[in-house]
Amino acid sequence: MLLDPGMDLTLRPMRYPDFYERYRAAIRNTWTVEEVDLHSDLADLAAMTPQERHLINRLVAFFATGDSIVANNLVLNLYQHVNAPEARLYLSRQLFEEAVHVQFYLTLLDTYLPDHDERVKAFAAVEHIPSIRDKAEFCFTYIDSLGGLDRLNDADDRRAFLLNLICFAACIEGLFFYGAFAYVYWFRSRGLLSGLATGTNWVFRDESMHMEFAFSVVDTVRAEEPELFDGELTKKVTTMMEDAVAAELAFARDLCGDGLFGMSVDQMGDYLRYVADQRLRRLGMPIRYGTANPFAFMELQDVQELANFFERRVSAYQVAVEGNVSFDESF
Repeated sequence: MLLDPGMDLTLRPMRYPDFYERYRAAIRNTWTVEEVDLHSDLADLAAMTPQERHLINRLVAFFATGDSIVANNLVLNLYQHVNAPEARLYLSRQLFEEAVHVQFYLTLLDTYLPDHDERVKAFAAVEHIPSIRDKAEFCFTYIDSLGGLDRLNDADDRRAFLLNLICFAACIEGLFFYGAFAYVYWFRSRGLLSGLATGTNWVFRDESMHMEFAFSVVDTVRAEEPELFDGELTKKVTTMMEDAVAAELAFARDLCGDGLFGMSVDQMGDYLRYVADQRLRRLGMPIRYGTANPFAFMELQDVQELANFFERRVSAYQVAVEGNVSFDESF
């Protein structure tokens, strides 16, 4: 089974072809930071109010460390326990994509914060900005929760692994990042920061694929070991999601202050609860909040094949992957 201890190295016969197809799809979605033109954003930044600039500075400070945390968990906890070579192909590709995201956010900071001291402070945000530090500590709690576990020998080990996987898919990539994306698309809805929005489109697409891969791993484990998915696991996941919403809402209070036109703490709170319910529903668990999405611009963003006329290329651009593979082919 997928979480059995060991390191299966045999791609033929392929046990989980869906994971391999997700790897191929990720290859088709290749993009580079050099394709993102941020120069047009500088005039927008110069015309912003102090509160709007505060929001952007806090946002890019979170971005600067968020994907590095995800990459660390991939290496430390996920790769060694998902025992299928086709799944590890995808995780290897995801690690590359996290590196591209880190490069993108490094470029954002260098472009948006020309002052050296401000950049240094942004890179050290997890140490001195409480709202970002609290989110990082939430992440580290679940990174450390496996306690250096080398093998998933029993049901308790496997449930601990599932909690780590679900945390990073549903809470970090699926909630923290989606909350951050909402600020970007709020600016875009006002005709601002088109360069940031273009790069974020590609990050958004990558993160959506990362999340769906992790959920497909959960689906596979549920099919193979349904006894792991008991009421206690559901309770722990729901509590985890509540904690993630609380941490992200504190971040929203830091960013929004008394509120901006079209972006208030109350609206962001409703959006975060709405997203949390979507993640719980995808996991086959009862929803927690029953809140509607207050942001029409995020409903539009979920339609991935729509192209923004003003973008330099459509965000759904894909490169070709050569060759066909037959899954019943023997080597």
